[in-house]
Parts: sequence; C-alpha cells; structure tokens
Amino acid sequence: MSGNTFGTIFKLTTFGESHGVALGAIVDGCPPNIPLVVEDIQEELDRRKPGQSRYVTQRKEDDSVEILSGVFEGKTTGTPIGLVIKNKDQKSKDYENVKDKFRPGHADYTYQQKYGIRDYRGGGRASARETAMRVAGGAIAKKILATLGVNISAGVVQIGDIRADKVSLADSANNDFSFVDMDKIDELETFFQALIKDQDSVGAKILVRINGLMPGVGSPVFSKLDAELAKAMMGVNAVKAVEIGAGANVVSMRGSGNRDLMVKAGFLSNNSGGILGGISNGEDIDIYVSLKPTSSISQKTTTVNKDNEEVDLQVKGRHDPCVGLRAAPILEAMAALCILDQVLLDKGQCFNVDRDS
Repeated sequence: MSGNTFGTIFKLTTFGESHGVALGAIVDGCPPNIPLVVEDIQEELDRRKPGQSRYVTQRKEDDSVEILSGVFEGKTTGTPIGLVIKNKDQKSKDYENVKDKFRPGHADYTYQQKYGIRDYRGGGRASARETAMRVAGGAIAKKILATLGVNISAGVVQIGDIRADKVSLADSANNDFSFVDMDKIDELETFFQALIKDQDSVGAKILVRINGLMPGVGSPVFSKLDAELAKAMMGVNAVKAVEIGAGANVVSMRGSGNRDLMVKAGFLSNNSGGILGGISNGEDIDIYVSLKPTSSISQKTTTVNKDNEEVDLQVKGRHDPCVGLRAAPILEAMAALCILDQVLLDKGQCFNVDRDS
C-alpha cells in the first residue's frame, strides 16, 4: 500500500488500523541531540484523544504512546524513532452490519475497488484513528521548530453557520468545541444538543497559524510552500478545502486592496498569508481548513452492497457529530511536519545564504 509516508528529509511513516492491535509510526531524518521524552508526545496526543466531552465520540482510548527506538538518555540519536499506541477499546461488532455494505461518504467503496479487500471495522486504515500517529510525529516536529522560534496553533473559526466574530487561538483550549470565540459557546451548545437529537453531523472550518517562520523557506514552481502545506492539510481525513491568507475572498478583492504593501517595519497587511511566490515572507502563515460533516450518522438510509444490490443501512458505533472539534492538533501536526521538512530542505540548499530576518 503506497501513500503512507510524508516528507522528504524529515519523514513520517504510519501503520495500523482503527480496530487492529496497535497504531505505529517511524520518524526518520530527525536531527540528533534533541531532548525528547514520552511526555512531550503524550501532551499533544491528549489534546486529540476521543471521549473528552459529550460532543465527541465516546470511544475510550488513553492513546498512551511508547517510544521504541531513536532516543537514548532523553535525547534523539539521529536514528529512526519508533512509536506505538495500543488500541484498547475496539467494538468491532458494531460494524458487522456494514461488512458487505458501502457506507455513503466513506472510503468503503473506493478501497474495495482499489484493493479488492477492505477492513470494514471502523473503516480500517481509512479511519480518522490513524491520525493519532500523525499527532505523535508532529509533536516531535513541533518541539524542534520551537527551538527555531516557530510556533503552530489552531482553533475552530466556524461550525455550520456559526462563525467567530473574534479570533483568540488561546481561547480554543478553554471550551469543548475548540472554538476561538468564547462568546459563541452558549450558541454552540444549543446547536449541538439539537444536532445530536437529530442524529446528524456538521462541518467546520479551522484556522491553523504558523508564527515565527523566517523568510526564505519554500521553493518556487512545483514545490511552493503553500502547495506543500495544502497537500499536508488535504491529506487529513474529511478535509475538502484549504485556503491561504485571504483565501477565496480574493475573488471579490481588487489588486490595490489585496497586495500587501511594505514599509521599513514590514508588511502593512497579510492577505498573502505569509507566503509570496511559494516562499515564506516572515509574516504569520494563516491556513483555513474546511472539513466535511461526519459521514457516519445513525439516521437510517439506503446504499448498495458488494453485489450492487440496493439495501437498507443504519450505521452503529461511536462517532463525532463534528470531526472539526478534534482536528486542531491533527492539522497542527501536519503543518509542523511540513514546515520542519521544508526548513531542512532549505538548509540543505541555501546553507550559505546570509538572510536578514
């Protein structure tokens, strides 16, 4: 199975299924002598793990990570870092009724068509549970980037038609919705109570902000920094759109308003989202990521089975009514993996360039 490795120099390879024995990852290309302990990774995993509020899946996984290799006496050795998380709360029987049926909106049909076989338990490899290992690998990348003064944070800016009027990424850690505007929490609670009663789901938009990245990172033409970041974001389950800076709003803007004017102190605006010509300009990189509603809802519907017969379907199991509520640490991780890889690539080619920053 191809497509399980991300990165060129700093590489993350993940393995495992939603209802398998364990999830695992290999992080290769990590610089040596970086202080690293389990707690550094666990802190990020705890932000993502299920069952933390009544508004997310109630699957109970502690997502306890083990470091198997690549770390000695509390520091990275430069060799591959092996990571593993054991699955503990699988309820595979919940998926017996979809063994031969294709769930609408899921990868069931496409996996069957590509491989001629699929793990129907919780979606197997296509499950969002796979993202736990991305968060684990991203935690290592975030720690390295922090030594360079680069910080990455994310928060939900829109759920359904409820949009944030103000953005405080710090506040996103202080509510059950990872929302950036605390004034909207009461409205969101009322909305989710109705959503759960209707046995339905909803989409979300998340802001990912990369702060402190020096100018000059990224490459022109085929490997633009924004293109690489978009690939990183789009590789996350349920992501359907990625915008950089002003994003889709540029359609209604004029060039006189969209261009970011420069003065001695820097840029007067940031419609470019911190990237010009595919290369970072030193401003915050703002990425807006839109995720679709969870496809697994308990409303009865119809579908087709492996014999292409129309059949009734009712999905069982424990699912998030909004996948965006737990997506922030996942998207942060992918941004970190991408940015660190791009920094290392830049150092490899442009080590002799003296930059002002």
